[in-house]
Amino acid sequence: MSRKVAFITGVTGQDGSYLAEWLLEKGYEVHGMIRRSSTFGTERIDHLYVDPHHPTRFFLHYGDMLDGAVLRRLVFEVRPDEVYHLAAQSHVMVSYQQPEYTFDVVAMGTLRLLEAVRDYCKSSGKEVRFYQAGSSEMFGDVPAPQNEASPFRPLSPYAVAKVAAYHQAVYYRRAYGMFICNGILFNHESERRGETFVTRKITRAVGRIKLGLQQRLYLGNLDARRDWGYAPDYVKAMWQMIQQPQPADYVIATGQTHSVRDILEIAFSEVGLCWQDYVKMDPRYLRPMDPPLLQGDASKAQNELGWRPSLGFKEIIRRMVYHDLELARQEQMLHQAGHVMIQRGLAHGNQ
Repeated sequence: MSRKVAFITGVTGQDGSYLAEWLLEKGYEVHGMIRRSSTFGTERIDHLYVDPHHPTRFFLHYGDMLDGAVLRRLVFEVRPDEVYHLAAQSHVMVSYQQPEYTFDVVAMGTLRLLEAVRDYCKSSGKEVRFYQAGSSEMFGDVPAPQNEASPFRPLSPYAVAKVAAYHQAVYYRRAYGMFICNGILFNHESERRGETFVTRKITRAVGRIKLGLQQRLYLGNLDARRDWGYAPDYVKAMWQMIQQPQPADYVIATGQTHSVRDILEIAFSEVGLCWQDYVKMDPRYLRPMDPPLLQGDASKAQNELGWRPSLGFKEIIRRMVYHDLELARQEQMLHQAGHVMIQRGLAHGNQ
């Protein structure tokens, strides 16, 4: 049997890196799309990368969700069996500051990729299975728990764009018979979460505060409640969805909610600190509109996919805290080494 080929947009993100690992373990040939930048942003996948002069099953390609011509070229070159569309401007607060860019990347970018895949399917006669990354933010202030039948009431430019992308995926599935699944994933965290997201912002600060590298942590709404799971579990659900006989949409969630205060309590207590001594509220971090409660009902995924979360909320936060405590120790060592070098330089200059 020929090896399956997967194409991942957003491969350098938290989910993309875990998904690439998972697919490589499954024996796939994996192609990931990355944006060209003056700085490298491949830290999450550097351990997977092999010099292309040597045998490898992991390949990287430059591309951008704003460039439909390149997306089409990549799809035709890679000839994927499965496409996992994870790329997005995914920071909700940033979407208020850059709404047009967010919509172009998230909504129009999805449309560009769907068109590229549709053209390739028509040209090759091959079925390509497509995963579209949705978000719990699409539900907005709809009463919890939210499932596949719940309406969407988006409360941010990011959520609006994700709703548009969701409906585009449904349309292409119905109109053209394409195998497309929408995964409506609730919040999922890990040690690879971006440092501007609240969970990682907290655990990163805990390590730095514990070692005296930071004095304060400034946050916005501490009362928002979310359904937080573990990212490696959620990427497995993506793969499970498009292995099914028929395409469908699935909510992936734990069914349990916790507040930002709960994260603070767990994270600071792990290092023997009281969060109230270090955390200050800053209104600049408050969103114009913020869903008060997002709680998923993943019954469909549990029944049809056999999916279950593997880690509880407290263990997820603990793992992130100890990972970031080690990063803080490394930062402290570099700081001390730099201080010593400066002192030696001054001493040498005074001789």
